[in-house]
Amino acid sequence: MMIRRTTLLAATALALSVAGCANGGGGPAEPVGAPAPQAPASSAVPTEETSTPVDTSTRTISGTISAGVEPGCLMLDDNLLIIRDEKLRPAAKDGASVTVTGRSQPGTMTTCMQGTPFVVTSIRAN
Repeated sequence: MMIRRTTLLAATALALSVAGCANGGGGPAEPVGAPAPQAPASSAVPTEETSTPVDTSTRTISGTISAGVEPGCLMLDDNLLIIRDEKLRPAAKDGASVTVTGRSQPGTMTTCMQGTPFVVTSIRAN
């Protein structure tokens, strides 16, 4: 009977210490439903990288379309062509010499894994 009591005490002590580690290693537990701590607002001066606006003005690019590294992805120079208008798709083929008009949209999520997304609004063969 003495061994069982010792085992029970050891198991209880282990469970309590694991519960303390799960709480971040000390300090009182946060109440359930308490708001997460907020980081203080930064008063740092914006860096050039964050303060430089992204150029999303309409641009025209000419060149030869090439296939991207992923199936269905088309590249023109370092631009990933995003063609949302189905009427424009027939002119956009690998190897086609074209002039496209549209806007760069960095940050747009794609599965192509390369290039700067460029949303095409018009395309014509050269």
